[in-house]
Amino acid sequence: MVSQPAQVLVVIPHPDDAEFGVAGTVARWVREGKDVVYVNCTNGDKGTGDPEMTPARLAKIREEEQLAAAKVLGVREVIFLRYPDQGLEDTPQFRKDIVRAIRQFKPDIVATSDPHRRYISHRDHRIAGQVTLDAVYPTARDLLAFPDLVQQGFIPHKVKEILLWGAETEDTNYYSDITNTFDLKIAALRCHKSQLGDSQSPEFAERMKRRAESMAEGTGFELVESFHRIELVR
Repeated sequence: MVSQPAQVLVVIPHPDDAEFGVAGTVARWVREGKDVVYVNCTNGDKGTGDPEMTPARLAKIREEEQLAAAKVLGVREVIFLRYPDQGLEDTPQFRKDIVRAIRQFKPDIVATSDPHRRYISHRDHRIAGQVTLDAVYPTARDLLAFPDLVQQGFIPHKVKEILLWGAETEDTNYYSDITNTFDLKIAALRCHKSQLGDSQSPEFAERMKRRAESMAEGTGFELVESFHRIELVR
């Protein structure tokens, strides 16, 4: 069933990635009246050093944490694809999942992780970013791509803009002012207690603030999140 459109779709490799990369911007979008939907690709069931933790229990915890963080930010809905952590592959089925979400929510903006970050980068981040780019263009817009989706009512859609977080400094071309939403970003990050053991400390917030200040140098803003922005020709 096709849902009410949303202006922004955020495609997340793991629970907590959006909070690091785009949460301040998400909070600002919500304040501006935009509807934001998350698509969480993996269940995060590998991200622990606790020998007593099981993958099934961790996946449940991380899903609950993601829902809590989304609530803090005002995200309208979270879609969980539940692929295994460290198990994303560039497959037609995964691409179809993202195409379905794009056609379902018809966003103007899609945000995800930059797949072109060099050298050290989580494999799931690279694959989620690349599959999302391929889903946006050309697959989500093309009528004959995944015709069974069209039969289900998911008609083609053209995205206007892509924002990639985690871009290399030389690839960054867009700075989002989060000065007035930084506290919400920290509050959302603190929901991910299973991943961020020190997130409740003042030192954690100070580290994140210094990072946002560093990104903001030369922009005229106090605190920013930075992206590689792609505007698509309609």
